[in-house]
Amino acid sequence: MDLFIIILLFIILAETTAIAVKEFSSKNARIGGVERRKVFVDTSTLMDGRILSVAKAGFLGDNVLIPRSVIRELQLLADGSDAEKRARARFGMDVANELERIELSHVEIYADEDSRVKVDERLIELAKEHHGIILTNDFNLTKVAATEKVDAININDLAQGLRSEYLPGDKLHVKIISAGSNAHQGVAYLPDGTMVVVDNAERYAGKNQSIEIEFVRYLQTNAGKMMFAKITEAQPAKKRKQSKKHSLGRRSKTTKK
Repeated sequence: MDLFIIILLFIILAETTAIAVKEFSSKNARIGGVERRKVFVDTSTLMDGRILSVAKAGFLGDNVLIPRSVIRELQLLADGSDAEKRARARFGMDVANELERIELSHVEIYADEDSRVKVDERLIELAKEHHGIILTNDFNLTKVAATEKVDAININDLAQGLRSEYLPGDKLHVKIISAGSNAHQGVAYLPDGTMVVVDNAERYAGKNQSIEIEFVRYLQTNAGKMMFAKITEAQPAKKRKQSKKHSLGRRSKTTKK
């Protein structure tokens, strides 16, 4: 009788555990009641490595699946004769291992069947079969996926979208709003709210005067982005003074004669 009760309790415990695991998996696959997308990662994305920073920041909320066919391709490259490809492939495998450990993202190795088709073709097949998308840095794969009516996203597009609108060497007219924290610096703001620190611009602070600046450096921090610039109008002013001196000298020489 006691043995029967123990067996019954064991069966109940096993069923309860199975239900709990199933419920957890279901919740983990959904965000706010909406099923997560299945994102199939290709070799180029792992070898690039930036996906790791995106995942660590918590922006990778989909079900990210790394097919075993992709891992196999990395292994083949890591064993190849090309030293550069070997290094990149080994880095890609390290990225895959690290992705699985990140708690903020749901990343797993997808045990797809061994297939004789190329890895890119296999990714398209998987995306079609599971109504998923492909994450790649390969421009050609993106184009091929489009012809197959498969969505593909590219980390290069994300990086381009987050890139600063202005780069070192670009020029712009701004108004200096206030003095900077360091001597002789002025502070301006771009239309998107980015702070610009301008050297030797303190004298323009609060004067509602538009001056031309040239960007010299871009800085991205956890608190946001800021840029550093210099005034482009200062140099012409110096030249005018020099030319005035030169003309005075010429006049004095003429008088002596």
